[in-house]
Amino acid sequence: MEKISVAITDDDKLISQLLKDFLGNSGTYDILFTASDGEELIEQLNRPDAIIPQVLLLDLKMKGMNGIDTIQHLKVHFPAIKIIVISSFYQDSFMGFLFKTGAAAFVPKEISPDHLRQIINTVHHQGIYFTDDQVAKVREQISSKSPKPALNDESELSKREVDVLKLICLQKTAKEIGELLFITTKTVEGHRNSLFTKTGAKNVVGLVIYALQNNIIEIEDIAPI
Repeated sequence: MEKISVAITDDDKLISQLLKDFLGNSGTYDILFTASDGEELIEQLNRPDAIIPQVLLLDLKMKGMNGIDTIQHLKVHFPAIKIIVISSFYQDSFMGFLFKTGAAAFVPKEISPDHLRQIINTVHHQGIYFTDDQVAKVREQISSKSPKPALNDESELSKREVDVLKLICLQKTAKEIGELLFITTKTVEGHRNSLFTKTGAKNVVGLVIYALQNNIIEIEDIAPI
């Protein structure tokens, strides 16, 4: 099985080393590098010989470039990286902002090592990880005044795109969606790309938020983790 490539960014060197040792020794992950803050991470990513990680474990509050600024930079310059914010500075009030900014998961450092592995695997394969409580918090933090998009012939979602969007919100993979809708994985990916274009979402989290804002799904429709 191909290993999931991971990078770790945390200004606590002990935490970084413990995560590196635990994940690296599991045989499932390839730990590419560690960094002490966002600036060092970006330097690593910009090296000519850099291998871009599939998943990034990112602290939120660091002495150098903090997690929020780092996420905003990565979503412009390295959008393929799936970001898991793992922080002792965990607050429910940050949930909506972090997900809208581009985080794929937001969890406290107090989680168990095995739980962290589950989160990494879920984010890698499905693009997002959240609990029912987190979805509820995100829903509360999305402005109720957000205008409903003015849909026209070019931006209106087709029935098939809506079907795909609902299944994405159920955290189904492209392969699983194809099997459920009797279409190829390539066709699913085409619909997903179209959804990104039409909704303006940058990632899977953005699609979920769009679906919630436009009443395409309800919180109870989203599959629990």
